[in-house]
Amino acid sequence: MNETHDHNLPDLKPGPHGHPACAECGRTIWNDPKVAGAAIVPMDDGIVMVQRAIEPEIGKWSFPSGYVNRGEKIEKAVEREVLEECGLETTVGKLVGLYSEEGNSIILAVYEVVIVGGKLESADHETLDVGVFKIDQLPDLAFAHDRGIIEDWIRMKSEATST
Repeated sequence: MNETHDHNLPDLKPGPHGHPACAECGRTIWNDPKVAGAAIVPMDDGIVMVQRAIEPEIGKWSFPSGYVNRGEKIEKAVEREVLEECGLETTVGKLVGLYSEEGNSIILAVYEVVIVGGKLESADHETLDVGVFKIDQLPDLAFAHDRGIIEDWIRMKSEATST
């Protein structure tokens, strides 16, 4: 995370939908682990990124992502989030990895996806903009782990081509 404060402190306020939130940055603090899915969407020699319209890290860029709904498969949640945030229809490919951090109640499953339809556009209230960025020309990323996820994806691709 880019925040430098401890989200486990008791300094919480009521957040969206009645869940407690960090008084300093607004991040929702969940009492139990929440599963989220994210997509690496290869396109035009780059990857699709979304500019966040919600906390945390409004205005910074990350992968199309979101929480998995109760009863929803993670893979379907990833496809849904890409469609909602980017206007692209996709199918889930390989799992890039599972990510978690000490003190953060979110478990993130990241998949590479394949575009099968749709049109790239900011299609959701959670995104300010969408764009395609070359790996060596990434925008200001929202979360410290985003760069590591991209490195894991590059490593996964190179291992697949070398076997």
